[in-house]
Amino acid sequence: MKQLDKTPKPEKFAGRFEFLEHTADVYVRAFGTSIEQAYENAALAMFETMTDSGKIAQTIEETLEVEAEDQYALLYNWLEALLVKFETDGMLYSRFQICDWKETAESFRFSAKVWGEKFDPKKHPQKVGVKAVTYHLMVIIREPERVVLEFILDI
Repeated sequence: MKQLDKTPKPEKFAGRFEFLEHTADVYVRAFGTSIEQAYENAALAMFETMTDSGKIAQTIEETLEVEAEDQYALLYNWLEALLVKFETDGMLYSRFQICDWKETAESFRFSAKVWGEKFDPKKHPQKVGVKAVTYHLMVIIREPERVVLEFILDI
């Protein structure tokens, strides 16, 4: 596998996400004007880590349900669910729409529509393989005008 180019692409991803310095793994900071948008951008950053997300056609639409006991576990479960879809079904995604966000005292949950296509090594250049999502250095900052998510992908 090639080394990940951690240089931010301002013209392509400005305001959506950036890669932060980390010695061994991929450290991501994703942004949004809402929690839903920040989670969508976090997912895009994960797939951009793996390949050029601009080359992923949005020909297959799927729905995912994600639930967890807190917002950190929800972010973890969201990215893990997408990573499992890649590992088991060979699916890459480049568009995400989170719907029906619900927070209660007991749980956080949402449904999401995701669009993508099957991995094709001739079409999708391989960057680095993501082995897992981690809780290490995970941060969720919710402000009135924006949300910032930080997390590490084990590569």
